Amino acid sequence: MIINKKRIKQIIEKIILVLSFAGFALVIYEEGFKNPFLASSVSYLSLKVMLSLIWAGYVALYFLVKSKTPLTNKRISELIAILLISTVLAFIFTDYTVPGLSMMTQVATDRVLVDLLVAGGFLIELSKLSLGVNELKLNPPLIFILSFLVLIMIGTVLLLLPNASNEPINLIDALFTSTSAVCVTGLIVLDTAKDFTLFGQLIIMMLFQLGGLGMMTFTSFFGFFFKGSFSIQNQLFLRDFINEESFGEIFKTLMKVILFTVLVEAVGAILIFMSLDEQLFGGMGEMVFFSVFHSVSGFCNAGFSILSDGLYQEGFRDNYNMQLIIAFLIVLGGIGFPVVLNYYGYVKHVLIGTYRKVVYQESYRHVPRVVNIGTRLVVITTGILILVGFFSFWVLEYDHTLEGLSAYGKFVTSLFGAVTPRTAGFNTVDMMAMSVPTVLIYLFLMWVGASPGSTGGGLKTSTFAVAILSSFSIAKGKDRVEVFRREISVSTLKKAFAVTFLSFIAISLSVFALKLFDRELPLLSAVFEAFSAFSTVGLSLGITAGLSFGSKLVLILTMFVGRVGILTLLIALSREVKNLSYRYPEENVFVT
Repeated sequence: MIINKKRIKQIIEKIILVLSFAGFALVIYEEGFKNPFLASSVSYLSLKVMLSLIWAGYVALYFLVKSKTPLTNKRISELIAILLISTVLAFIFTDYTVPGLSMMTQVATDRVLVDLLVAGGFLIELSKLSLGVNELKLNPPLIFILSFLVLIMIGTVLLLLPNASNEPINLIDALFTSTSAVCVTGLIVLDTAKDFTLFGQLIIMMLFQLGGLGMMTFTSFFGFFFKGSFSIQNQLFLRDFINEESFGEIFKTLMKVILFTVLVEAVGAILIFMSLDEQLFGGMGEMVFFSVFHSVSGFCNAGFSILSDGLYQEGFRDNYNMQLIIAFLIVLGGIGFPVVLNYYGYVKHVLIGTYRKVVYQESYRHVPRVVNIGTRLVVITTGILILVGFFSFWVLEYDHTLEGLSAYGKFVTSLFGAVTPRTAGFNTVDMMAMSVPTVLIYLFLMWVGASPGSTGGGLKTSTFAVAILSSFSIAKGKDRVEVFRREISVSTLKKAFAVTFLSFIAISLSVFALKLFDRELPLLSAVFEAFSAFSTVGLSLGITAGLSFGSKLVLILTMFVGRVGILTLLIALSREVKNLSYRYPEENVFVT
């Protein structure tokens, strides 16, 4: 009898897939309902059995499939998963005691470990499935949009679970919160600190983590890591998402993005933790969660806080060190992954070249244009916007929200005030106490927003820079746009002006709809809300919670369009036009 190993492998993979999804559903069921149908001991036993079967499946796959190269990513990842699950299973199936911990605490710890491993197995299998998304025969922009829609729907369902909130919430508020989190906006209709439980806050944090990175980026990385390869279709599909031209560098780029995110958020959480006052918290666990939540929220430019008054809350508004840390997290998250990777390549080249020159006496090899034009435009524009925002806030708010603060307090608050409107959404001052000129400056900063390929939204710094350069070139009578001894392509110019024009159209429609549904709203507040939603900022002049059902739907749509990009949305919904084989006679149109 001939054993068909390929068929056995497929059966085992399907069993693991079913068990992973069933186990995760059971975890959500147990954590999400206050009075679950199954007893805690029964559900815990079921999860242990499922985890054991998943472990057995991974072991079988590892030894069933022979590999000529044992140190591939796939083999290493499988071995790590097997060892990790083996260790946890060895603990939970044996009687052990940890000095200083009660039996109840040990059982609770075991339950958390089992839940995390089951959730990890679900993530692995979901990531593998995501690599087959190209089989849907949809264009990449449409799949990108659908990934956000799916995540928003999942988030809405999870937030509606009884254990996610202290009191039952309605569908529109759950949808609004989920959209705001996935689109890393930060506008809230419910108090994140008071209305949501720890479970609900964890859901919100996971939503803006996935929304900031992009669902497809996250799942594609883990899918490749545990599947071991990308198909040609996968590579073509992912190339557009991560802005990587070389097929051979796609996984390396994904890994750099994930590692950079984890590293920055971990360092940020540690620094925030060190800046906190222990007396403001109920214990070490609260301090750790606060630090992690705000570090992730800051880097993802989400603007969510587990403080009812945001960073302006009493006891935190004077913690300038923490504000400075979050400000740097916002800048790093909003600068864009292409910029980070570009400078990473530049620094790597300099260090290797210097090392070889010192050790091997080789001449330093200069590589031109290691830092490309896009990166230079982003960095310069970001720097100018921060400086303009900083000095504007300092001057305009000196006798308002900055009054009575120390010199260091004025400096940090002004810097934070320049950084946060560029899609972050945190507030360290009373927004309704700001002067009108400052609010107008905020509108401009919110509109420009962060940089392309970042966790933030808005028009984007490079788009704004290209539009400005193009305007000056036209004013000087030039027939092309030149910068840093390079010419910007015509397609880039067309996209920049299209996005700029469409952003005004979208914001204008949003303002009109807000005033239509809530006619008593002050115009400035409605305009501010629309800019904040479209640019995924999250700042508000205090009207969000009191909006009507219709206005909430308007903001939900505005946040979604602002996050995925209105031009991306139009491309996804339009039929692709092939290269035209004809040209009509050219004629000028009088426009000035």
